[in-house]
Amino acid sequence: MDHLPIFIDVKGKRTLVVGSGVVAARKADLLLRAGSELTIVAPQLDEELTRLAETHEFAHQAEELSAGNFADCVIAFGCSNDQAVNEHLCELAATAGVMVNVSDQSDNSDFIMPAVVDRSPVLVAISSGGSSPLLTRMLKARFETSTPAAYGQLAEFAGNYRDRIKELIPNLTRRRRFWEEMIAGPVAEHLFSGQLDLAGSLMERLLEDATKGGDLQPVGEVYLVGTGPGDPDLLTFRALRLMQQADVVLHDRLIGEGILNLVRRDAARIYVGKLPEQHTVPQEEIGNMLIRLAGEGKRVLRLKGGDPFVFGRGGEEIEALTEHGIAFQVIPGVTAANGCAAYAGIPLTHRDHAQACVFVTGHEKDGQLNLNWDSLLQARQTVVIYMGLSSLGTITEGFLNHGADPQTPAAIIENGTRTGQRVITGTLESLADKTEEAGIESPALVIVGSVVTLRDKLSWYANKN
Repeated sequence: MDHLPIFIDVKGKRTLVVGSGVVAARKADLLLRAGSELTIVAPQLDEELTRLAETHEFAHQAEELSAGNFADCVIAFGCSNDQAVNEHLCELAATAGVMVNVSDQSDNSDFIMPAVVDRSPVLVAISSGGSSPLLTRMLKARFETSTPAAYGQLAEFAGNYRDRIKELIPNLTRRRRFWEEMIAGPVAEHLFSGQLDLAGSLMERLLEDATKGGDLQPVGEVYLVGTGPGDPDLLTFRALRLMQQADVVLHDRLIGEGILNLVRRDAARIYVGKLPEQHTVPQEEIGNMLIRLAGEGKRVLRLKGGDPFVFGRGGEEIEALTEHGIAFQVIPGVTAANGCAAYAGIPLTHRDHAQACVFVTGHEKDGQLNLNWDSLLQARQTVVIYMGLSSLGTITEGFLNHGADPQTPAAIIENGTRTGQRVITGTLESLADKTEEAGIESPALVIVGSVVTLRDKLSWYANKN
């Protein structure tokens, strides 16, 4: 993150815009709508600023900018077409300790201005850090069309009840759930349709129901969510919704970068990841944690890489929850085989190559690799091996010792679907050596079968990876 996103209260405070034109008028309009005491420094007001003066009050200074302009000033904007004027502004602002923004010059700016979707008091700020203004404008347009104007009214309505509800519902978890029910339920719907009186009545009824239970603990629940192989874009809508509702999250090592940032910011986070032969938290203890936290009335988010039910031990965890009567939801994720193969340009099945696909784990138990080699050595079949990096040599030797053709195509995919994905292709005879030479690290997925040869034909994927 290159910039700290903040909202500054400039109500009643001095602000400064230097220059005229469309850009200056836009900055001035934002500052005036935010209630600041604005001074515009420009030889004269152009048509845009003159029109703004018809509806807003601000000071206009035709004289050249001076150090005195920065007395009690909180922020300043450089909007002049004369670069020398903007540079002079930056020098004076730096001396006065005032933060400055120069339009379209992020290198000369202490802060940047985002595109804003205004649903006051709700504001959505969008920025690309100055790297792609066009993308920022496109995203703004999407938010403008998908964010109802009534959201501002909903926020204002909720704000009127905030102090009262904080007093009546002191339990933080119950209070949060009350707000979620209010914002996503009939109260909000009637506000959106303009039925303010009915919305108020429903709010009072909802509040009455919420306070009847006294200090009873809310009912806990566990969300077992598959996050896919790493790319956050592969999360399901349902997973995203529950990630925003959870009170506490238990997450694995294989969670893709950026996915945890999508979890509700104030949710407690507990790392329970594992490395081969290094179990940070034993599986039994993870189950006990889920039971204990849900028993305390918390909504517990169990984030697992890939899909919870494909070598994710999700079945063991919900078995423990069922024995203790804990409510749970299972949200499937894109399993590593599907996601990594797709991003690598290797179809798992193909009419001319494979009519079946088998998933196995290459994880050794007590130093032994127990695979059903007869079932794996079938014609026109793809074999996908999870957790097979550390035992890759043993795996390829097992195929060869049981009669597989040494020239059978094979591939290993490192960091599949993520930034830095690497794909090494070879054969059963050469893959282990190529993998060691390339320095492939976990997480990695192995694919064996003639479908691997299709990667070379799928030029778009091959060029991207």
